Amino acid sequence: MVRANGAVSLRELARVVQTSEVTVRRDVRALEAEGLLDRRHGGAVLPGGFTRESGLPQKSHLATAEKTAIADVAAGLVGEGEAIVVGAGTTTQELARRLARVPGLTVVTNSLLVAQALAHANRVEVVMTGGTLRGSNYALVGSGAEQSLQGLRVSRAFLSGSGLTAERGLSTSNMLSASVDRALVQAAAEVVVLADHTKLGTDTMFQTVPTDLITRLVTDEPPPHEDRAGTELQALADQGVQITVAGTGQSGPETAPPSRRARQDVPLPGQRGRHPGAPGPLRGAPGPLAAPEPQPAERAARVADLRRR
Repeated sequence: MVRANGAVSLRELARVVQTSEVTVRRDVRALEAEGLLDRRHGGAVLPGGFTRESGLPQKSHLATAEKTAIADVAAGLVGEGEAIVVGAGTTTQELARRLARVPGLTVVTNSLLVAQALAHANRVEVVMTGGTLRGSNYALVGSGAEQSLQGLRVSRAFLSGSGLTAERGLSTSNMLSASVDRALVQAAAEVVVLADHTKLGTDTMFQTVPTDLITRLVTDEPPPHEDRAGTELQALADQGVQITVAGTGQSGPETAPPSRRARQDVPLPGQRGRHPGAPGPLRGAPGPLAAPEPQPAERAARVADLRRR
């Protein structure tokens, strides 16, 4: 299945072979040891190095339910008559399909897939950047794309990427894509990152959005066994990123998007006594991030509490 599609999710594997995800995960680990595939959070891909980027067919097979839930929540952040930018990616493509119902919306994008999703929306104006087409993800990149964004100002940017960590922020495996994403960020008053749990804790070669520029993260609830994803959520919240957790079957409660100057934390358990404006702990210093690793059940409770908030 990996050879045919380039990537596959553990959930899909478990369904096909009619066994548990725990069993599938053990088998995938053994196949990785033989060099037949590379494990990723929530799935597996063809073997590749740190700079390898999966193409659109491979990405579209990973975390599909999670991307749908994230897009549902993100669409609720967009109001009538807004002007926004939407970057390239399979998650932002899902978002674009839902934005077709927002009247008076202006969407600036470098993604052919985003533009296609909005092509028949009569009440939405689509503005495309210039640039050179990257066939692997149907995105316009290069100096033409970046120059067309100069002087642009919109309320909000919606971006995805290959990985997200609290230390480096959002990153991608392609230099040209990263450069255009940085230009999109410069055009927006707020930055909303759309990243499912399979990208949390993953670091790739080129940084696109540092953590201190991310206003909000919209993600899904990590499974209890995904320790790294839960830890990364905690670290991102500690650094002041607003976090909204979307369920795969329902959207969690929303709060109004904060301005960059008045960003407030969405507190996780253990943060309730800290004033929203108080500085977070220094890396390496005693504090929440230096505490012993919580057990999976405890982390699941934290994420559930975050979702309720």
